[in-house]
Amino acid sequence: MTSSLPEPGQQISDPGTLLLEYLDHYRSVIGAKIAGLSDAELRTSRLPSGWTLLELLKHLVHMEQRWLRWGFLAEQVAAPWGDRGPQGRWYVGPQETAAELLAALHAGGETTRAVVSRTALSTVAAAGGRFPDDGTPRPTLAWILFHVLQEYARHAGHLDVVRELTDGATG
Repeated sequence: MTSSLPEPGQQISDPGTLLLEYLDHYRSVIGAKIAGLSDAELRTSRLPSGWTLLELLKHLVHMEQRWLRWGFLAEQVAAPWGDRGPQGRWYVGPQETAAELLAALHAGGETTRAVVSRTALSTVAAAGGRFPDDGTPRPTLAWILFHVLQEYARHAGHLDVVRELTDGATG
């Protein structure tokens, strides 16, 4: 899936559509940043902090799931923090592949799109998943989408740098 950002002159008056367009764009950017790299390159860190491209990809898969399925919908998910290993750091198992993680990333995007298509942005997240039913304020769908968008944008920037360090590719 390739995507471009909406231009300022485009008449996208619906904030939900605008957020979805930006989320689709950043998922596409993430895919492009890991495309063409070998499994060894995807599993090798170039940074002092030690994370790899595949670990960041898996983090994004779980991040969107945590916020939309477990968070907003209060679905019970098997491993909401499944991107973390025993030491609390991001972790990718040797059997996990870039293709599987990219498919999961885009499947999460389809879930997000389905939720937004049937739900007002002002709707408050359900209790019982990520958010307890204890009177603590829960975020709206708009807040969650904006948070997920900033996560994608921030990490796409990280991938820009790591890809350049890996093989010199920029842009």
